[in-house]
Amino acid sequence: MDEITAHRRVSEAVARIRSTDEATLCDQIELSEIPAPPFGESMRAQAMAKRLGKAGLSNIRSDAVGNVLAERNGSTDDAPLVLTAHLDTVFPEGTDVSVTRKRDTLSGPGISDNARGLAALLSVARALESCGITTQASLLFVATVGEEGSGDLRGVKHLFSADGAAVGAGGFISLDGAGLNRIVVRGLGSRRYRITISGAGGHSWLDWGAPNPIHHLTELGRRLTEIGLEVEPQSTLTIARIGGGKSINAIPQEAWLEIDTRCTDADVLERLGDHITHIANEVAAAEPALSVSRTVIGDRPGGITDPRARLARAAIDATRAIHRNPILALSSTDANVPMAAGVPAITIGCGGEAGLAHTTDEWYRNVHGPEGVIRALYTVLAAAGVTN
Repeated sequence: MDEITAHRRVSEAVARIRSTDEATLCDQIELSEIPAPPFGESMRAQAMAKRLGKAGLSNIRSDAVGNVLAERNGSTDDAPLVLTAHLDTVFPEGTDVSVTRKRDTLSGPGISDNARGLAALLSVARALESCGITTQASLLFVATVGEEGSGDLRGVKHLFSADGAAVGAGGFISLDGAGLNRIVVRGLGSRRYRITISGAGGHSWLDWGAPNPIHHLTELGRRLTEIGLEVEPQSTLTIARIGGGKSINAIPQEAWLEIDTRCTDADVLERLGDHITHIANEVAAAEPALSVSRTVIGDRPGGITDPRARLARAAIDATRAIHRNPILALSSTDANVPMAAGVPAITIGCGGEAGLAHTTDEWYRNVHGPEGVIRALYTVLAAAGVTN
């Protein structure tokens, strides 16, 4: 890291990141104001593709699921390093995504998660290109779709599928949100279910007494809260959404609930899923006129990157190089998928401070914002190697 920070061209790149901080913030605002709801990221993807091309990257393209990819060739045949930021937000279509600015604070849905990551991705690309830095390993820049919620990591899953562009990658870095200390080296796995109870339904007066799916669904919810959860490794179960019925004067034909389970251990998640199914079947069996179904609506694999691996050490050293103390963390991010595939992967924040993520009152404060981009640059160069 001392060699990297003392490198003339790297020093120039750092100076460029600082001098163009306002341009990075403008990217952050403009991208945040382009709606990118779940499964609706195409407009923001187009904007990122144009910016990546103007940054000097080559072979700009979109893949089958909507990821935007761009390349920067290295000087060797070393396995490429993948640098990503996710396009999508949690906010549904129609959400007002306007950004307001008051001095160094930006406010708006998704302004940090993940407009900040996208802006940092562009800033790193421009710094490398404008200062003529050549890495040993080639770099694959990707703006991914489907990181949030029901997206179920579909973008990065495609990258690492049999014909995905990231197959054979030597490492993976995800730029996500704000912060300067955390380095995600453990991926929190999750499995998500929808349990549906169905029946004949009927009129609330004429058919009163007919089996009511919602009555049985509430019993199911009660029993699910009594499941004994693992303490080590910790597991969690959250009833996240519930619904059913079509009219106030009708016995519902259908009722459903959605469950989020989480753990770092895939076997624990599997056992938890079996337990959920068993309880659902028992509840439904109490009334033969009702049927029950379980659908997996989300499956995020867990994983780990050895803190001693080159990529993790690069991020740790880069964090110290900007005079911050690295904190190794556990989270659920795009890095989960490569971790599960055995590819060294991390997720880091991109400077500044942020709060109220996943709400319409989300905010980002540009305190030490450039340092986050510089940390990302140092991490990339330490992991990929510098030729010139």
